[in-house]
Amino acid sequence: MPRVAAGRFGGKVAVVTAGGASIGAATAARFAREGALDSWNRVLEVCLTSTFLGIKLSAPLLSRFGGGAIVNTASISGLGGDAGMASYNAAKAGVINLTRAAAVEYATLGIRVNCVCPGAIDTRATELLAGPRADELRRAHAEAHPLGRLGRADEVAGAVLFLASDEASFITGTALVVDGGVTAKTGLPDMLRFAEGR
Repeated sequence: MPRVAAGRFGGKVAVVTAGGASIGAATAARFAREGALDSWNRVLEVCLTSTFLGIKLSAPLLSRFGGGAIVNTASISGLGGDAGMASYNAAKAGVINLTRAAAVEYATLGIRVNCVCPGAIDTRATELLAGPRADELRRAHAEAHPLGRLGRADEVAGAVLFLASDEASFITGTALVVDGGVTAKTGLPDMLRFAEGR
């Protein structure tokens, strides 16, 4: 498949096709944005294809033992869009709908399939994404959550444990949001601040 690179150079936008080898590859490399398609594919492989394979490989084993539960990790980024995160948004939306499809397909085998959709969780990923601005990103995420803080990994683990337990025996095909209230907001300003007399 021909490699396509796109990027900005000297204030202009350039698109280079047939960049898989020789002159095309050298030209694409000179234009500081080659690999956009590679990056897209990598995110889908890591986030979505791996989930598909996990379901595919574990379902027969669970079925052999009379059923069980699968809990996938999605994200609130699969429920809405984020600037600069198109591949992640697409992959996590795929995980959510893959979860639904698998829940329907494997229900007759006694296998429940659900997923969790975390908001911003305080993990090492913050440093990987923001580097020296990690603390700034943490503050921005905390302010975006109505609960006023980032989530903890153990709080997501608690939701996973619930979905995997017999307490959730009649729950399948659901996306359990664990986001400190982020998706409960419309994004509109606080109208109480603008109400008359306030």
